[in-house]
Amino acid sequence: MSTDFKLACVLFDLDGTLVDTAPDLIASLNKALAEHGFSTVAPEAIRPFISYGGGAMVRESVGADTDQETQAAVLKTMLDCYQTNIAEHTVFFSGMVETLGIIEALGLKWGVVTNKRKRFTEPLMEALQLTARAACIVSGDTTANSKPHPEPMLEACRQAGVQPQECVFIGDAVHDIAAGKNARMKTLAALYGYLKPGDMPETWGADALIESPEQIPTWIESFTCR
Repeated sequence: MSTDFKLACVLFDLDGTLVDTAPDLIASLNKALAEHGFSTVAPEAIRPFISYGGGAMVRESVGADTDQETQAAVLKTMLDCYQTNIAEHTVFFSGMVETLGIIEALGLKWGVVTNKRKRFTEPLMEALQLTARAACIVSGDTTANSKPHPEPMLEACRQAGVQPQECVFIGDAVHDIAAGKNARMKTLAALYGYLKPGDMPETWGADALIESPEQIPTWIESFTCR
């Protein structure tokens, strides 16, 4: 890795990287499935699909052969339920609170770039008391394109007042790493997140693989404490 890299901002994917939203998302999904006459799903079966959005969660739960109209109805019920229960059981991943504190203590900026829609991202960040702390918050509908396109990454830089080459992006899905690389950022793959069976993060091209949030400060300090 280049020794002239100067880190100014740490960017996080939201679901599966910064916070564990699985309990609330899966509870909302199961409520929707039951209301529409489908069997509920075990959390461990659907958790790996969270990073790919509510549509993917519904499709995996009802079967891809279920008609689109029915899938859309289940999805709407799920999202409406989720919006009114945005942070009932959502928690920070172990070590993330301390990691954010270290980032701030080092004088670095941090922010969020997610494919989650603004209607969910903003109330969730507010509920977690993160809005005022984040240098940027970019949702899936903030820009015309979402990850893996570089546009949301560049919007995050604009909001935070930094350059892409001064950033690291941390995410738990292949499209996260691709987005960061497409914007010429450093990237870290969060192995503790919502990986799918068959995912091979070692092939995604990330600069490092992170097994827990506690490893993030060690990586950061290798560039800031020289």
